Amino acid sequence: MSTRFDTLPNRRAIVDRRALAEAIAALEIDDPALLRRTATAMLKDALDAGRAEIARRLADRPSRGLEAANAQAFLIDQLLRILLDLITQRLYPPTNRTAGERLSLIAVGGYGRGEMAPFSDVDIGFLTPWKQTPWAEQVIESMLYALWDLGLKVGHSSRSLDEMVRQAKGDVTIRTALLEGRFVWGDTALHDEAIARFKAEVTFGTERQFIADKLAERNVRHVKMGDTRYVVEPNVKEGKGALRDLHALFWIGKYVYDVDRAAQLVDVGLFTPAEYRLFNRADNFLWAVRCHLHLAAGRAEDRLTFDMQREIAERMRFSDRPGKAAVERFMQYYFLHAKSVGALTGVFLAHLDEKFAARGRRFGLPQLRRRPRKLAGFVLDRGRLALPHDGFFAEDPVRLIEIFQLADLHGVEIHPLAARAATRDAKLVDDVRTDPRANALFLDVLTSPRDPELVLRWMNETGVFGRFVPDFGRVVAQMQFDMYHHYTVDEHTIRAIGLLARIESGALAADHPLATAIFDQILSRRVLYVAVLLHDIAKGRGGDHSILGAAVAERLCPRFGLSRAETETVAWLVRHHLLMSATAFKRDLSDFKTILDFTAVVQSAERLRLLLILTIVDIRAVGPGTWNGWKRQLLGDLFEAAEEVLRLGHKQKGRGERIEAKQTNLAAAMAWDADALARYVRRFPEAYWIAEPEDVLLHNARFVAKMGEARLAIDAQVYAQRGATLVTVYAADHPGIFYRIAGAIHVAGGNIIDARIHTTRDGMALDNFLVQDPYGRPFAEDDQLARLRTAIEDALANRGKLIDRLKAKPLPRTRADAFAIEPNVLIDNKASNRFTVVEVTARDRPALLNQLAHALFQSKVTIHSAHVATYGERAVDTFYLTDLTGDKIASGPRLKTLEKRLLDAAAGRAMELAA
Repeated sequence: MSTRFDTLPNRRAIVDRRALAEAIAALEIDDPALLRRTATAMLKDALDAGRAEIARRLADRPSRGLEAANAQAFLIDQLLRILLDLITQRLYPPTNRTAGERLSLIAVGGYGRGEMAPFSDVDIGFLTPWKQTPWAEQVIESMLYALWDLGLKVGHSSRSLDEMVRQAKGDVTIRTALLEGRFVWGDTALHDEAIARFKAEVTFGTERQFIADKLAERNVRHVKMGDTRYVVEPNVKEGKGALRDLHALFWIGKYVYDVDRAAQLVDVGLFTPAEYRLFNRADNFLWAVRCHLHLAAGRAEDRLTFDMQREIAERMRFSDRPGKAAVERFMQYYFLHAKSVGALTGVFLAHLDEKFAARGRRFGLPQLRRRPRKLAGFVLDRGRLALPHDGFFAEDPVRLIEIFQLADLHGVEIHPLAARAATRDAKLVDDVRTDPRANALFLDVLTSPRDPELVLRWMNETGVFGRFVPDFGRVVAQMQFDMYHHYTVDEHTIRAIGLLARIESGALAADHPLATAIFDQILSRRVLYVAVLLHDIAKGRGGDHSILGAAVAERLCPRFGLSRAETETVAWLVRHHLLMSATAFKRDLSDFKTILDFTAVVQSAERLRLLLILTIVDIRAVGPGTWNGWKRQLLGDLFEAAEEVLRLGHKQKGRGERIEAKQTNLAAAMAWDADALARYVRRFPEAYWIAEPEDVLLHNARFVAKMGEARLAIDAQVYAQRGATLVTVYAADHPGIFYRIAGAIHVAGGNIIDARIHTTRDGMALDNFLVQDPYGRPFAEDDQLARLRTAIEDALANRGKLIDRLKAKPLPRTRADAFAIEPNVLIDNKASNRFTVVEVTARDRPALLNQLAHALFQSKVTIHSAHVATYGERAVDTFYLTDLTGDKIASGPRLKTLEKRLLDAAAGRAMELAA
């Protein structure tokens, strides 16, 4: 009789059941407890030796995942058989065995399928004919204790045949586990009877409901795991496009067609041989990854986290290539397999849909409400776009693009068999890449006012997108090995196009009022859509992807049918797509030189509008949580300031006029007369009035007036407009006040995203900080605000050593340790007319700003503002500095010393000093 382990090579090297059974049988021990202990110790040695052999084989041939998974199940099988024989023959031999004293041991779940990772649960079931007898209870209990002594994590059930049928009918999870049930040892007749009853009483006639249940279960699982197969830390077992999706296909095939092996899905017509090869390749690769993951972690671990990705890439012998690290190549290979699983699922369900077509609605798919007439030769099959015959694409390959344009135009789905044909024939589109009609149809899809994201995703799934635009094909399934980007490059791009369409339609007006309002002013919407498509097209090539991407745009846009002027604009947008976010998040927008430098590059109001919207969709498509009110405010401020310069030139309100307008408005809001305003104005340097917006000026004035002669006062209130908490500290100025406050805010659990430091002419510091919690939200709870105030008071009054409290604070983001970020310091004396601008890049970690500020304190410079931007594991902190006399820092040796101190602090080498 063939078993599923027949193809496993040299099985006795894993475990020699006969030799082990004979050794245990030769034990002459009368004491049952001692016999069980001794035999269990021998089985444990065999388990360890078997696992070591399997791990050795996997290390030698790291891509043989299914073989490793089969070997684990084979090893457990042999040990269970020896153990059951020992218990039923020597520990609890039946004296006068009745018909009820029969027992069958079955493997269920993944173990039943004959596939296990090194630390997978051992899922077993005990079957009895009727109610359990005392003998069966003893045997089962003894088995379980022995398995626990072996250190195995056991999932078990014991049921009579009647209980098995009743519970399987009532619970789809139990039914699925039993569906994969496999005889391990015991009474074969009892197992055969169980199988016959399961088929006759449980599965027969319930196929359609089982499929619906499994698809619903799959959808819930996908939502829980991120609802895309392109999350950059995927779950190899439960994620979208992962092993569980493959298992679901097998379960459905087995339930409907009673197949025993995945290969038989070809025989029943659910897969073509080529599709089964894809299935088997993905199955094998994912099992290899999962087995390596378990071995690397030393426990059951199914999440492919950043720190594990490097390790697994190394174990599976991926190597670096120009422009692409080994870990990125490994993850791209992973995502390509996940993509295959998605395509196979669509084809598989289409076949089942046809089988059950006569019985009612399609599986969870909407019915078509209207019937389009002009279908260019395509036909409708139950509301889905289908082919009139199998050679339809080969007759005219432009149809490979047209099918997606028609699906978008008429709001219909593409029949999975048509999608399958598109996947098969995708290479034919190579011949029509330069065809004007094909490019016009593609541009129609890309710039669709309906739902371009959905149709482009279908086009990507079939492989047509990557063949028609080969530059896009190069970034399909390409991950970016960092904590900032949540998705692969192609997924990020398609999501960005979807966001763009939603902004244009007004669906995101509440989140993006400015972008929605200016969209109608854009002269060429297709320029914007093409720029979003191409903005990251050159990632993974080595070099600056903005510069390389601009070159790609200059080559591709004429092919798409764009004019020379449009091509120039797209190339400019791709070249500068990071300019606006870099300026808004890393520069002081109250410094007029920042705005002038920005507008010198932008040069036109049209480009400014295009760049703002491109920047917004790029940030939002990075992943959940990357967009917030603070970023909206900064981008809005930069847009308005730049738009004013572009509209009026450099002759708009001068510095003096802007200051005077702010002071006049403040006097009106505070109900001050001219003398009161003059007294207040005299206390502050001119830079204060330029740096702070009017609402903060008013808040500061009220706070200072309320505090009177106090030498230390702290205010914290939610600043909803900016998605942060505004913390204002009014205290007697002294050296090092800024780094102490920064450390205190961290101790209280806050992250500083912006800081402005002012000193009055009478020796008081008035510092404004914008603070968020670690999740990018304002500090809003009363206890949080109280904790913040107390921490700052303690730090400024030197109550308790700040350094001890900083060291005691746990690291909240240890995942960042998986990335090597080389600290970098850029000093720029041209970015501002009045300040030296210093930009520090380092790995994000607790109290980084505190340590950098301490290094600046040691360097005897004055901090006027600090701006903090975080990109996953990478932090970029920018400081606007002068020397103690208020001038730029111009001396070469002094700049070198400053750079060295900041590099040490960025690398964490100055922690002990920042106290």
